[in-house]
Amino acid sequence: MDVLQYTQAHLQFRERTRNFFANEVTPFVEQWEKEKMVPRDIWRRMGREGLLCTTVPERYQGPGHDFLHAVIVNEELSRTNHYGLMAPLHSDIIAPYIATFGSEEQKQKYLPGCVSGDIVLALAMTEPDVGSDVAAMTATAVEEGDEIVIDGAKTFISNGIHCDLVIVAAKDPAVEPPHAAVSLYLVEDGTPGFNKGNKLDKMGMYSQDTAELFFSGCRIPKDNLLGAKGQGFRMLMQKLQQERLVCSIMAVATAEQVCRQVISHCKTNSVSDKPISKSQSIQFKLAEIATEVQLGRAFLDKLIADHMEGKEINTQTSMAKYWTCEMVNRVLRESLDILGMEAATEQCPLVRTFRDSRVMSIFAGTSEIMKVIVAKNLGL
Repeated sequence: MDVLQYTQAHLQFRERTRNFFANEVTPFVEQWEKEKMVPRDIWRRMGREGLLCTTVPERYQGPGHDFLHAVIVNEELSRTNHYGLMAPLHSDIIAPYIATFGSEEQKQKYLPGCVSGDIVLALAMTEPDVGSDVAAMTATAVEEGDEIVIDGAKTFISNGIHCDLVIVAAKDPAVEPPHAAVSLYLVEDGTPGFNKGNKLDKMGMYSQDTAELFFSGCRIPKDNLLGAKGQGFRMLMQKLQQERLVCSIMAVATAEQVCRQVISHCKTNSVSDKPISKSQSIQFKLAEIATEVQLGRAFLDKLIADHMEGKEINTQTSMAKYWTCEMVNRVLRESLDILGMEAATEQCPLVRTFRDSRVMSIFAGTSEIMKVIVAKNLGL
């Protein structure tokens, strides 16, 4: 029996999602990659189709679906072979901070726009020369009367150009220890003192609007504090389980798509009048690829089921994040070797997949950090 129990409603939602991406994303990927930017309106089109923030409750104008609907959107988006549209980050990593920790006023103000695509979210934690080490964070947030003044810089911020609302992690310099000084703040685009830098040119994900963000005397109302003061680190840690799970969903869905493509290529292309798939050495490689992908799927589905049951699986999601994200890169390397010189040209779709997937083992916590977490939780 399948670990995940998809209902007929889930299957219909998957078909609708797949059709939307086939019509609204796939035909335009090459154009977006050349322009190095996803158009802002695709977010609103996704919102109208009900594909953003699928778990947001109906009282905030959300679909109110279960997490499997988010899984479906993430899988189908990954299968378009395009990673410039960071809807999973917006919907399933950042929006849950507002849905979980936001005041009722904040939820009413922001969540409907997140669902409709009128608001694009970004999370600003990583800093230049610091990375994601919360204790070493240098961005500050100081209370002055009824306002909070934020100063500092953030880098490698996905959705950094399009974002309408940013959740910013910053420290009160008067508070020790450093972890207790971190709070999360809601900063709207257009706030004086908040400026977006240039879009960063990257190895892959060309059309993803990754940018630096700058805060200089940026004044926001005290009401823009998200959650309790000094609880930023705890809130970030609490949401990492789902963040790592979303990364694994992207990795496994990508690996499955690559596996299908390379097997199809080997069946339909010949060398010396014989299909490539009839070569035993190629068969061995394809068998190994298919095995790794299937192992990743089995592990991932079990974790999705556990997550939906509310289980604490931080150790396992850390395992899954590093293993699946490294697995998809192994699968891509082997697949490109099988394709030979065809993989040396931009006409080969797996070339873009290779570039785009490389960062998976780096963002949201490197493989090494994931292993540190696993080792610590094993009592080592």
